[in-house]
Amino acid sequence: MLIKYIEFVLTRLLGTGVDTLVLWICSDFIFSSNYFGVNIISPTISFEAAVICNFLCSYFFIWRNNIVNRSKGIFYRKFLIFNLSAVAGFLIKMAFLLLFEAIFGWDVIICNFVALLISGLLNFVFDIFIFKKPKSQTT
Repeated sequence: MLIKYIEFVLTRLLGTGVDTLVLWICSDFIFSSNYFGVNIISPTISFEAAVICNFLCSYFFIWRNNIVNRSKGIFYRKFLIFNLSAVAGFLIKMAFLLLFEAIFGWDVIICNFVALLISGLLNFVFDIFIFKKPKSQTT
């Protein structure tokens, strides 16, 4: 399980890179002329791009041996559940970020880092459940 967690962390770093790159492209080149585009649309698009990257890494790399039926339906169902868990993870991260800022008064970067550690562990647990091998295949 430690190897899976290391793979998870490495692929999430890739997702963070995708998020940052897409945010930069959207905010500086596509939606640069208005506040809503820069501050709402661009981060939403970049978040979803990172979710897609992270899902593909999980589906085809980290948990590939747990997927016994590679149909379109399974792929899209797992992606929907993965996407919802990513949003839940994001909301959990934000809750902890705000909690740490309120309790300790730390800088937002420190609060974000600590909140990312907590939400990252929860996202790994979510991944384990999303990509668990069917019971008939675990014997």
